[in-house]
Amino acid sequence: MARDVPAATQALRVLRFLSAQPRPVPAARVATAIDAPRSSTYHLLRAMAAEGFVTHHRDDGLWGLGVAAYEVGTGYARHAPLARLGRLPLARLVDATGESAHLVSLHGREVVYLVEDRAPRRPPLVTDVGVRLPAHLTASGRAILAEAPAAQVRALFADRTAFVDRHGVGPQSLSALRSELTVTRTQGYAFEDGEVTPGFASVAVAVRTPASLSPAGVAVTYDTTRIERGSATFAALVAEVTATAAELARRLS
Repeated sequence: MARDVPAATQALRVLRFLSAQPRPVPAARVATAIDAPRSSTYHLLRAMAAEGFVTHHRDDGLWGLGVAAYEVGTGYARHAPLARLGRLPLARLVDATGESAHLVSLHGREVVYLVEDRAPRRPPLVTDVGVRLPAHLTASGRAILAEAPAAQVRALFADRTAFVDRHGVGPQSLSALRSELTVTRTQGYAFEDGEVTPGFASVAVAVRTPASLSPAGVAVTYDTTRIERGSATFAALVAEVTATAAELARRLS
């Protein structure tokens, strides 16, 4: 029976139905469209609203698509050019530095890893294509947030529950994050040391992307026993990351 389909299938049917409507609709129409009882449809819509995939217009009691559905629907268009055009510059960055590099985009309070280029004979990392990490703990996330409007940062990190803690280090409040972002803007690059993985540090620079694409950042991660911050090697690393971010921005534009 159609009504016995899994909830995930029904949720996808809701999204497909709402995306085809010219305006928000009553829950009863959604229930009819997905062939489900009204009671279970209300439960499904409330669950989807909690995740941002649908929106309940309380004034007229209608339901429409939410911001999360829009983000998923436009995700391919926003990410594909970044990943496609970022592979060659990242490969060159790895060749120039001998360290692993990655390209990320901002997705809410997280960064999503779009391209990961591992350097030969370097230890494995927790990052990989498709992995998500808290933006405020990663160098790449901070590089992007440093370029974002203050109102956007405030909205993303409205309270302390937004600050995920991995290893007991890193900003745990909006004021601490703002201070970190100020340092990032001043020095021209973002830096994290042991906040994602103990013993590893990262340097990152934001990529100035067109408005149609997600904000992005390029980063290099290295073993802290090999490179000391403030050394000539570190300065060269920052220069290479900065040049790669600029090259990718040119390619995207």
